[in-house]
Amino acid sequence: MQSTKGAVANPQDEFVWKTQPAAARWVTRALASLAARNPVIERLARNLHDFTGTRLVDWIDHLALSDADSLGLIGELADIGYSQTGSNGEVAWRHPLGMFPPVIVNGGRTGIAVRCDAVESALFALPPALGLHRADAEQIIGPRGEIYRHVVLDERADAELWLVERHGYNGFGQPSSTPAQITAAASHLEVFRSRQRIFESMEEGFGHASELFATASNEVGTDWACDLFFQAEREYWANRNRAGRVQYERQNRLGLGWANHDHHTYRSSREAFPYLIAILEQMGFHCRERFYAGSEAGWGAQVIEQPQARVVIFADVDLSPEEVAADFAHEPLDERDQLGTVGLWCELHGEAFLEAGMHHLECQFDFDAACNQLRRTGIEIMAPFTDFPHLRQAFTKGEIWPVEERRIERLLSSGRISTEQADRFRREGALGSHLEILERNDGYKGFNQTGISEIITRTDPRRSIGA
Repeated sequence: MQSTKGAVANPQDEFVWKTQPAAARWVTRALASLAARNPVIERLARNLHDFTGTRLVDWIDHLALSDADSLGLIGELADIGYSQTGSNGEVAWRHPLGMFPPVIVNGGRTGIAVRCDAVESALFALPPALGLHRADAEQIIGPRGEIYRHVVLDERADAELWLVERHGYNGFGQPSSTPAQITAAASHLEVFRSRQRIFESMEEGFGHASELFATASNEVGTDWACDLFFQAEREYWANRNRAGRVQYERQNRLGLGWANHDHHTYRSSREAFPYLIAILEQMGFHCRERFYAGSEAGWGAQVIEQPQARVVIFADVDLSPEEVAADFAHEPLDERDQLGTVGLWCELHGEAFLEAGMHHLECQFDFDAACNQLRRTGIEIMAPFTDFPHLRQAFTKGEIWPVEERRIERLLSSGRISTEQADRFRREGALGSHLEILERNDGYKGFNQTGISEIITRTDPRRSIGA
């Protein structure tokens, strides 16, 4: 992806994602073909649906096919939008316009690789009822803590099943990290988990995080450090969000963790927004599409992606119509008297990158199954804000956080909230964070601008008090 740094005539046209139905049909056929050869794959798909509300395709790291048993699938890759990369006898095909798994062609193996957060966890959590020809820990390729690890989960020559663990590595050859790097990675994860988040000034907070990341990047590389940082961010968010903890435990029944994450959402004040984008770019992110839903919405967003670490950020900020034509991700935004939904959230709770933590984590699911299963655990689901064939989205009911008196007093004295609102925030707290349920179909990579604008309005703390 190219950076959007520098003004463009129409930011909305820079990334126009479309559905890719031909590629989606191809992936479905490929999975069906491999599942027909190995019944464990079909049983795993049922377990994923029943235990986690997800689909097998949401967890696929890559597919592997060879000419001898591909049933003609390999010959169709170019026609459905895949392009070829790689060399040395192992060719990987990737789809640049859709969210589809890479395909390794003629690499000497055939099967499906399932993505997980930690190989050991998945290896020993997957139920015996799957009928696995189970590997043991000694067969894991790559030492514990390595940037890339994999193991054969079920070894059948015509359709193997593998587990893959990645930490900022997007290739398929085995890396050669040093023992010192592996030790450093574990140390930096702990540093990120315990990083200081409350400072006298916003600038100090971002500066501190930048220094921590620079140290980690120097020792293990930018991509690995980025993966570690966002593992810590998900943990911090889940500590403040019950729905996230419940779903994480459900997914860990199969030992898979958050490897189905779709994107992470930060809310930012106008003052902090350039600092947020700057530190994300330090982490290897590149700006993608920008969002603006009209003058009534009062907000904008920059989508920013780190392809090696497979992390996408949706960064929200209060915005006016004239500002969207400029490069609002990099140019300072003037202070305003009025607060929109995003700005008020930050005033009530703090910057999402700092003390507040993420506004929400969005993962990929079977939408109906996940909603129904979470309801049975006592988690309420808000009405969907996107309900298209290719994209479905809904928030869990928001976590209510208490609001510090100093924040309420500052808002009240500046005239940004009323006395009644201040009393309600003291008494009832304010909406904090959500888990988002998302289902993507036909490889659609984009977002629903109108629906996002609606849910921003519906989650404004001023509207939701006492709801």
